[in-house]
This record gives sequence, structure tokens and C-alpha cells, in this order.
Amino acid sequence: MTSPAGLPTTGGRDDEGRRVKLLAVTACPTGIAHTYMAAEKLAQAAASRGIDMKVETQGSIGAENVLDDNDVREADGIIVAADKDVDLSRFAGKRVLVAGVAEGIRHPEQLIERVRTAPHHGAGGAAGAAVTARAGGGKERGPVYKALMNGVSYMIPFVVVGGLLIAVSLALGGHATAKGYVIPEGTFWAHVNAVGGIGFQLMIPILSGYIAYAIADRPALVPGMIGGWIANTGALYDSKAGAGFIGAIATGFLAGYLVLWIKKVRVPRFVQPIMPIIVIPIVATTALGLFVIYVIGKPISWVFEHLTSRLGGMTGTSAILLGALLGLMIAFDMGGPVNKTAFLFGAGLIASGNQTVMGMCAAAIPVMPLGQGLATLIRRRLYTEQERETGLAALFMGCFGISEGAIPFAAARPAQVIPANMLGGAVAGAVAGLAGVKDAVPHGGPIVAVLGAVSGVPMFFVAVLTGTVATALATVALIDLGTRGRRPAAAAGVTAVGAPVLTGAGAVARPDAPSVTDPGTAAVADPGVSAVVGSGVSAVVETGAVQGSGSGAGARPGPGTVVTAEEDGPEVLSGYLTERTVQVALGAGEKGAAIREMAELLVRGGRVADVEELVATALRREAQGTTGLGEEIAIPHAKTDAVTAPVVGFARSAEGVEWGSPDGTKARLVFMIAVPGAAAGDEHLRILALLSRKLMDAGFRERLLTAPDERAVLGVLGEVG
Repeated sequence: MTSPAGLPTTGGRDDEGRRVKLLAVTACPTGIAHTYMAAEKLAQAAASRGIDMKVETQGSIGAENVLDDNDVREADGIIVAADKDVDLSRFAGKRVLVAGVAEGIRHPEQLIERVRTAPHHGAGGAAGAAVTARAGGGKERGPVYKALMNGVSYMIPFVVVGGLLIAVSLALGGHATAKGYVIPEGTFWAHVNAVGGIGFQLMIPILSGYIAYAIADRPALVPGMIGGWIANTGALYDSKAGAGFIGAIATGFLAGYLVLWIKKVRVPRFVQPIMPIIVIPIVATTALGLFVIYVIGKPISWVFEHLTSRLGGMTGTSAILLGALLGLMIAFDMGGPVNKTAFLFGAGLIASGNQTVMGMCAAAIPVMPLGQGLATLIRRRLYTEQERETGLAALFMGCFGISEGAIPFAAARPAQVIPANMLGGAVAGAVAGLAGVKDAVPHGGPIVAVLGAVSGVPMFFVAVLTGTVATALATVALIDLGTRGRRPAAAAGVTAVGAPVLTGAGAVARPDAPSVTDPGTAAVADPGVSAVVGSGVSAVVETGAVQGSGSGAGARPGPGTVVTAEEDGPEVLSGYLTERTVQVALGAGEKGAAIREMAELLVRGGRVADVEELVATALRREAQGTTGLGEEIAIPHAKTDAVTAPVVGFARSAEGVEWGSPDGTKARLVFMIAVPGAAAGDEHLRILALLSRKLMDAGFRERLLTAPDERAVLGVLGEVG
């Protein structure tokens, strides 16, 4: 029996006896485990039916086993099992079945059956449409958030590169003048400054363009970028200031949804091939550009003019009130019309001999990047590694008065960051106004004081410091408020990081080494034993014995031995997993507690510097989407500087832990993978891909479940390769 398209309902050959060829693409938002598990399941299901199948995986290490033009030409159908954007335009004219990655894991046979009646993909249809099927479990972010973060992630390198180049060129080649810090034309540093300026010019259209791209794929990229450029170029709509990053966010979403709407328009078949590359970009770009100029631009120009007029009538009011207002405006949109109104107002008064207003502005200008950078240092666990790196760059930019360094934070978390920025800006401006700080050049930040353009330098720095601290504390408080209640409490009886290590006479312990112990257990060193316990290491030290928390430890050195967390013995998965990080009985019955228990298990590997940070990072990853993979498997993972080197742990749960897996099964086989946030490389992703594929083998899973002890488990895991 065959399908209308010649594909068999059973067996692997079509009407002409030719072997059926199918293609597949798998991808999950994080590009790690689900991607490779779905690929393996689809390949197994196809092989069992005698069907040839090639599967392209779009993982964190990039696309592998990429489908080329010949593959597509000869394919009888394509299955796309993905929870992220996948470019479908290359499959024009072929039967394409789109499903979530969970379907590829749970029901690969059904997908192979359904692809025979899937519609032919049109060149101008849903090319590159985002697959929105949910992977199951966990908290799934909405499309608006995902699009915004896509734009922010592409913008960050432009902000960092542009800002740092401008800061360095100003520091080494600039001179204070009545027109600001000027770098002599034609010099080396002028060219460096110009390169940095290009980065700043591009960052706004990049933000807008990649927001649009995340919504409607490649046809939306051009209108998004051009729309962002227009929004940021006030001269196009008679304004002295562009719309800044807020305008870029608006044009990004407008472009994306406009393109989605145009895609739905039915057009003749002969027009379909040119829709995504000619018709849609031209129509969307023209419509959006004119809309920004004639509709959005006019209110921006009006706001700029009226704010300037209002400020002009306030010069005789209280200096504290005026400084607070100018600080609020400077911090609001960081380069947008409100910010530019305050800055140009202060700069314009310098020529008339009033340098006090510019002093207020100069104190507020660096507060946003300095405050956001400080926030990433005082509460590191609230931020991703990329955000921490951006925070360091923001601190440097803030010193040179480059407020745009805070834009990535404001774009990613506007509800928390913008109010915090405004509070800090108002505080800095008010303190500077109260102290009568003056600035002789139209520039801000500590650099103006260092180079002698500020009078009242001590109070200037007090104003900047006060505003910076206010911004940082307010940011942390608002982010904490937004995430409160999402982190489960520590397991009952577990001593958190920071608990003291109790030692007897003669014991030696590292003073920076807090202990995380099993419920009710204190880390105790009896007389005569020297114990070196790394930060977060769980240990009970007796005379002549050391034992890690939970089962599986058991090295017994003699009295006076210096104990470290490393252990000789079999190593698998490139040495990331050893007998020390294997536990045959997982005690926790709930996901949060299980992640904590797994994190404490990893401590035994001697590579965990901060167990609390590791737990928090793993839980944040879990909030993005479950790491329960189905087939009674869960692989929580974390990329964080809480570990000093890659480490893998494994534990079995007799009863199973509810993990929100796509097939509804409880997790009995739990792996935890942790890698350093910086310079982790791709090796851990390759190991995870190998592990995910191997776990699709029912026999392999059964051997893991029945292995009697840790050493036997290691023997089974050695099959991964």
C-alpha cells in the first residue's frame, strides 16, 4: 500500500521499487541534549522501516551532517523537529512536516508516517518560520521575550567593541576643549575612535534587525535593520535626537510582525519564488521606513522640542530638583530623545557661562553603565556569563562617560533596569546640583574630572559613586523581586555554603573553605589530621579517614595525610566523570532537591568552587525549559564559573523524579554536567551529544539501571566513547 505521493505506508520502497529517502532537521533552544536524542530516535525509526534518512542537527556546536542541495533534490520528504527557528526556504517544493523536538523523541514513527501527506513547502510561504511547539515541562519563554533576547545577544558585541575602542581612543588621544574631548584629526587615535563610532552606529539597527529576524526570519532582517537605522537618525524626521534603543525595539517588532502578515498574503505561484528575497523586503522596508519618518518621528521631534522648552524655564529653580530631573532624563533612554534633550540643554548653557547644569549631567552620565556593571559583581548568580563579561566592559565604558554601555542590560530587562538607572541618575544629578559641581566641557564621567574639566572634583566623585551604588542595589533588588519564589529552598538539614568547618586541635583547614554537608552532619577534623577542603566540598574527616557526602566516597589515608578532592580510578567521558561522581542511589524525590543533590555529588570531583552558584545556574537553566529528555532520563547542566573544569555526575533514582519530561516519565537516570563559563570550548557539547545518542539505546539504559555499584556503572558508561 502506498501514499498518494508514492511514499509507502509500510516498508521502505515506493511504487517503483526505489528505496525511500527522507531528511530531517532537529534543533532545540539550547542545542544540546534534545537535539541529538530526536536525531537518534528518527534515524532508528527510519532504519527499522528500511528507509534511508539523513538527519541534520543544529546544536550549540553548530550544524552537523548538513543537508546539501543533492540531499534535498533526492528527498521524498523532510521532517523538521525543532523548537527554534529553522530556515525552511531550502526545502521549497518538497513535502515538509514541522513538529516540536519532543515529537521527534516521543513519536518518531508517527512523524515518518505523517510526512507522506505533509503539504509541499512553498518558496514564499512559511520560510524559516519559527517552530513554537513546546518541549514540555519547565517555564517556556514567550516569542516576544525570545525575539528581544535574540536582538540583544547580537547587539552586545557591537556595544562592547564600539564602546571600548571609543574609550581607549579618548583616554590616550583626546584633549579637553570647550567642545568636549577632541581627538586631533588624521591621528592614529582618531582612526581608532572612528572604528568604535561605526560599532555604535551599527548597534541600534543590529538590535532592531535581529529582533525582526527572530520573528519572521531572513525576509524581516532588511526592514528591521533599515527601520532601526531610521529610528535612530533624528535628522530624517527633523529631530536633533533619534529614538535610540527604545525606538529600535519598536521597529524590530513592527518589522517582524509586518513581514509575518505579508507572508500570509496569497500570491500567484510564479511570484512565490521572489517573495522572500525581493517583494517582502522591499514592501516591508518601504512601509516601515515611511511609517517611522511620518508617524513615529513627529512625536519624537515634538518630545525633544517641548522638553527643551520646559527645561529652559527651570534654570532658576532649586538646583537639587533640576539635577534630579536632568539625571532622570539622562538615564531614561541612553542616547534617545529624552537623554539628548538633557545633554544638549546642559551643553548649550556652557557657552553662556553656566557650567553647573552640565556638571549635573556629567555626574549622571556614567551612572548607568557603572551601576549595571557593579550589579553583575555583587550578585553574580543573577546574570549569565555573557552578561557578566558585558558588565566588566560597562564598568570601563562608564569611566569614560559612555552611557551606552548599559543599553544591553536595559534592553534585556527594561522593567527592572530602566527604573534603577533613573533612580541612580536622579541621585547623582541631585548631589551634583546640591554641591554646585561645574563641568566646562560637554562630556561626562570620571574622565572629565581626571583631565581637569570639573570644579568641585571630590563632590563630583561622591555624586557619581552614590548614584552608581543606588543603581546597582535597585537593579539587584528588582531582579530578585521578579525571580523570588522560583528557586526551591535547600533540602532540609543541608548546611549551605558559608557554614563553618569545625576542626579539632591540630587540624588544618583552608580558611576560605566553607562546607556543605549531608543532613545533620558537620565537617569535623579530629586531632592529628590535616584536611584541605575546597570551597563547597562536603567532608567528614576522622582520624585516618575521609568521606565525601553521600555514598561512593571511601578513600582512607593514614593520620596526618593532606586530603584533596581528587581520586585515582577509572575515568569515562574524557575523564569528566569518575567513580567519585557516581551515586547508585539518588535520595531526592523532587527536581529542585535532586539538582542540589547532584551538585553536591559533583563537589567530590574537586572542581566545584561554589556549590550554591552551581545550583542557582542549573535552576535558571531549568526555568528556560526542562532538561528531562524522556525515556526516564534527565540531564541538568550548567555553564558557570562555579566550576573550575568540566565535571559530570551520574545518579540513579529508584522511584524516579518528576522532571517534566516530554513523554511524562519520571527521571530514573540523572546526569549532571557542569562546565566553566569562560573558555569552556565545545568538548562538553560533543560529550553531551554522544551521551544523548547512546541513551536512546534501550539496552544501554537497562544496563545502567541494573549495574550493581559505582564501578559497574563506570564500565557501562565507558561504552559511550
